[in-house]
Amino acid sequence: FKAITSGNLTSVGVRGKDSCVIVTQKKVPDKLIDPETVTHLFNITPTIGCVATGRTADARVSVQRARYEAANFKRKFGYEIPVDYLTKRMADIAQVSTQHAFMRPFGVALMFIGIDPELGPLLYKSDPAGYFIGYKATSAGAKEDDAVTWLENKFKKKLVLDQKQTIQLAINCIQTILATELKKTDIEVGIVTTSNQIFRTLTEEQIEEHLTEISERD
Repeated sequence: FKAITSGNLTSVGVRGKDSCVIVTQKKVPDKLIDPETVTHLFNITPTIGCVATGRTADARVSVQRARYEAANFKRKFGYEIPVDYLTKRMADIAQVSTQHAFMRPFGVALMFIGIDPELGPLLYKSDPAGYFIGYKATSAGAKEDDAVTWLENKFKKKLVLDQKQTIQLAINCIQTILATELKKTDIEVGIVTTSNQIFRTLTEEQIEEHLTEISERD
């Protein structure tokens, strides 16, 4: 679990009434690195997105395995894998490494978002111990506890969030717990909506618009 906080990154997931959003910090550790190639958001299937918080190498292997599980499910049953089942499979795989002394658990927390045809927007998180569960909003990484406390306070009132509010709540959460003014290059935002179930990331211009609206509102 220490490995998850080692990258000093925090990610946040929020579920609205018609959308699901994941936001994560984006840090480019070296001036020579091409920032286009740095990402913590991944497509598992066209409609399921994932944010991996923790060790990047472990994250890539976990994402690769999740894609394999999703493709295998579709080949076997003829329809896309549900988000909750995919998270369960990944948690089961992670749990195996806690049983053997010769295996190192993956130092990565995975958050999955997608739209279920029956249940609507879903947000699930799994950890290296193999624990997984669905959330209205959650966080992972260095400032996880602060973010969860902030989100709990927001969700004390019954919140019904539309797409825009969901995005801005997630961005605002990260901005508040880091206590800094975010720039459009500091975060990545991934989203799925009931009207467009394809998982996509927001462009820097779209992020800039939301950041401007948040600062004007505050």
